[in-house]
Amino acid sequence: MKPSILDFTENELTEKVKPAFRAKQIYNWIYHQYADNFDAMKNLPKDLKQQLENDYILNPLKIVRIEESSDGSKKYLFACQDEFTMEAVLLPMKKEVRNENGKITSETKYTICVSSQVGCKIGCAFCLTAKEGFKRNLTVGEIIAQVLTLKKENNIAQNRRVNIVYMGMGEPLDNMDNLVKAIKVFNEPNGLAIGVRRQTISTSGLSRQIEKLGKLDLGVLLAISLHAVDDELRQTLMPINKAYNIESIINAVKAFPIDQRKRVMFEYLVMKDLNDDIKSAKKLVKLLHGIKAKVNLIYFNPYPNSPFKRPTSHDMEKFKNFLNEHGVLCTIRQSKGLDISAACGQLKEKTKYELS
Repeated sequence: MKPSILDFTENELTEKVKPAFRAKQIYNWIYHQYADNFDAMKNLPKDLKQQLENDYILNPLKIVRIEESSDGSKKYLFACQDEFTMEAVLLPMKKEVRNENGKITSETKYTICVSSQVGCKIGCAFCLTAKEGFKRNLTVGEIIAQVLTLKKENNIAQNRRVNIVYMGMGEPLDNMDNLVKAIKVFNEPNGLAIGVRRQTISTSGLSRQIEKLGKLDLGVLLAISLHAVDDELRQTLMPINKAYNIESIINAVKAFPIDQRKRVMFEYLVMKDLNDDIKSAKKLVKLLHGIKAKVNLIYFNPYPNSPFKRPTSHDMEKFKNFLNEHGVLCTIRQSKGLDISAACGQLKEKTKYELS
């Protein structure tokens, strides 16, 4: 595969492109002008554009398929250069607001769910991504290209910030080096300038990697995919719990540096008659004692032949209210994309089935 120019920080690019000021120009064309190819970079000399064309690919991803929900969510299936496919999702979180004169007073707020791997090693029982196993890590450029492409395709201006959540296909902390570099590239002032506090890493709980990430003190937010309050159930749902049990995760989280204004997110996928009862809520309160935490309850997003079921809204409200009443901040994540293949791996699996 040809390396992507998106793999580089601006400083790295200054080492590869001479004179050095050309790196800033290239960054401007890529991240501010959303250039599709090197030839579109009008203020670069012809020989430099040819050099770039020979040495690099600009965007390493191609859109294979898009599904759009009635709520505005969009799921993208991408093909990499080696034809492996992966997904990213654009989620409109707050709608545009206009005053009585029709002037926009508040822009639409977006979150982009980004994949970090083709497939996944974790093997969670409720996740379609696990079905095909692990193929490879995504490169830095492939991670960057997801956000860049979604911003361009949806006419989201360069100066409009988006939130990034590394919770698409794959386990982000299993691709640590590329993840950390991607965070830095997203944060480049002359690039997309997406601050680290707008970037959240969602992990299944690789304790040692959480500790390693904490020592880097990047300033990113942390979200833990917990989904169960005891090791027995969690191990059934998430085999990774054999190596990284709940106690090890809680200890790693307690040592993780968090901005005083922020909280550690604990994501709790709720499945009917499995982990949606008040007994589980009581255990969760006890488990999170001493942690500045926020619990995000997530409705299980059903897919064909899944052994798990979506919980009732009544049980979700009861669970949420119990946590809030006992000092644990808790919200219910608004379900997005229920009418499309929005859960991780669904669009990839659906497309493969339709083409077979």
